[in-house]
Amino acid sequence: MNTYQFKTNIKCGGCIAQVKPIFDAQTAIDTWEVDTQNPDKILTITTSELSPTQVQELVQKAGFRAELAESKV
Repeated sequence: MNTYQFKTNIKCGGCIAQVKPIFDAQTAIDTWEVDTQNPDKILTITTSELSPTQVQELVQKAGFRAELAESKV
């Protein structure tokens, strides 16, 4: 299982509501959360199947951007 962290422009509850259906529909995502209190708006995703690039594509599909901050294998 891998945990990835991304710097994003997901900055409020309304933004989270936009990405929620996309992330929740992905059975490959075990958990996800966005820390909107962090200046970098950190998205943390735990997955055993998706690559960082695939996660970035999902974020872009929701209309946001994500830049890999760090990952924990």
